[in-house]
Amino acid sequence: MNGVRRFFLNEYCILVLIISNALLIFVQEFELNGNVLDYLEPLFTVIFVIEMFVKITEYGFTKYISVGWNRLDFVLVVIAIPSIAVIFYNDSALQLNIFLTLRVFRVFKFFRLVRFFPNVQPLIASVQRALKTSYIVIAGFFLLVFIVSLVTCSLYKNIVPEYFGNPLDSFYSVFRLFSVEGWYEIPDLIAARTSPLIAFFSKLYFIIMLLCGGIFGLSLVNSIFVDAMVSDNNDDLQEDVTQLRKKIEDLTVKIEELKKICTNLKN
Repeated sequence: MNGVRRFFLNEYCILVLIISNALLIFVQEFELNGNVLDYLEPLFTVIFVIEMFVKITEYGFTKYISVGWNRLDFVLVVIAIPSIAVIFYNDSALQLNIFLTLRVFRVFKFFRLVRFFPNVQPLIASVQRALKTSYIVIAGFFLLVFIVSLVTCSLYKNIVPEYFGNPLDSFYSVFRLFSVEGWYEIPDLIAARTSPLIAFFSKLYFIIMLLCGGIFGLSLVNSIFVDAMVSDNNDDLQEDVTQLRKKIEDLTVKIEELKKICTNLKN
């Protein structure tokens, strides 16, 4: 029993299990003949359930759930538990939407691999800090997309309904335009369906939209987000420089005191 407990508390053993499960999910998507693999997936789920209970027993639920990665593991394992039913029932009994839907969530198990990446925790902390710092800019950008999508929907819903037929389609199309994805295709299509004058002003409208939202807007959001991510590194560097200066000043003071002592001894 102690060997089992040590196995599930060893993070390298868990890493091997996660990689094996990821490879199994990958192979399963090829839908090969035979159903052996369909039974291996629930067995991995059983193993991860055992891992969860061993860790809860070892550390206590409060301490276990206080770790972010453990919370992610807990949610993924709970979601996957219904897939264990395949061990007890045949495939025909599992052709229910609820089971088919839950099987899709298997792909989220790949996230468990992230916690084993080197130096991933500082990176996640940087992303969280960047989101807190730049959320106003990001919210403002999406507000800009929302406003432009409503205006564009009103202008072109009858000309190119496949792109701006309703506010939701318009929002998606404007977001594509802001990401500089096929921005010229839509104005060319408008030009083909309208008069030369409307085509001219439409192209001008989409160029302005691309410049304001795509080149300047999205670039501004990206630069602020990246700057917020690296700001902590700059703060740490500044703190190190400050401490180094303080040590140099202390060392200078001690050298001066030592010189005075030497001078007094000579006298």
